[in-house]
Amino acid sequence: MKKSFYLILAFLLLVLAACGSNDASEPATDDAPEEAAESKEVNLYTARHYDVDDELYKKFEEETGIKVNLIKGEADELLERIKREGDGTQADLFLTADAGRLFRAKEDGLLQAVSSDLLDEQIPEKFQDTDQMWYGLTKRARVIVYNKETVTPEELSTYEALTEDEWNGRVLIRGSENIYNQSLLASFIEIDGEEQAKEWAAGLVKNFARDPEGGDRDQAKAIAAGVGDVAIMNSYYFGQMLNSEDPAEVEIAEGLGLFFPNQETTGTHVNISGAGVVKTSKNKENAVKLLEFLSAPEAQGTFAEANYEYPVNEEVEPSELLNSWGEFKEQDIPLSALGDNNAKAILLFNEVGWK
Repeated sequence: MKKSFYLILAFLLLVLAACGSNDASEPATDDAPEEAAESKEVNLYTARHYDVDDELYKKFEEETGIKVNLIKGEADELLERIKREGDGTQADLFLTADAGRLFRAKEDGLLQAVSSDLLDEQIPEKFQDTDQMWYGLTKRARVIVYNKETVTPEELSTYEALTEDEWNGRVLIRGSENIYNQSLLASFIEIDGEEQAKEWAAGLVKNFARDPEGGDRDQAKAIAAGVGDVAIMNSYYFGQMLNSEDPAEVEIAEGLGLFFPNQETTGTHVNISGAGVVKTSKNKENAVKLLEFLSAPEAQGTFAEANYEYPVNEEVEPSELLNSWGEFKEQDIPLSALGDNNAKAILLFNEVGWK
């Protein structure tokens, strides 16, 4: 009797164990793809280092529940890191502040195409890669700033005019290693051809107030110090100085005027900040959601209000400060040309002695 009882008990335990095994395995098999699709994180490699960006990422996390893991660095360093990490990279999205580097990332096979009706709706075609490998998120104009005490706007016209003799010893700009200048010259190569672009670069070197040094803000400070009278710099730096917590920067900016060159000819040079989904992204869906969030009206308005960058989303009005500078005509060239012509631009800079 006792032996029979133990045999029955053993049989029941085997049945229960079998049932338990099915309950654990079936959901695991069925839910695995769903869990992967519902990953709650995105790894962003970004060369932008602005407080406003961090605030937008927090808002994205609050709205979507998707955590943004940030890896910050210089653009070239991040590109090299993604290459070095290969298929094992954790990068989902690469964000940088120049179309030329986005072009480079695409050419190096680091990005993948994205299809999103929302991105197409929010970002004009001219600020997208032709193969949807990257999308522009903000615009910055490369303008001329001038000393309001020594220069009048009527004296200014084009980038090319700054090579004339009257500007000898009066022009300030950062070095040729800077990607903004490389993209500026790359745009001239696209519009005018290499020979004419080289003539412009040589003419500007002739009129330098000093050997190039420092960043865009340093050019503005050099004007205030009497080193030169005009500088080529990105518009958003001017906005940052006007709204700086440093009273000295505010005072310097208030003594300067901002001028959009080439309004009667080819338009002011415009570059972008933009991003592309990394080819080996493990959270592609979340990366696209972040792109869509950053190009939506609310984020675009924040970029304009807090960092003085122009929105790419045409539904969004520029901020009050940007509007106070007036509307302007932009260069009308494919942004991929900035990357296409980058190597030629660097060569021309070397040939004319632009340090």
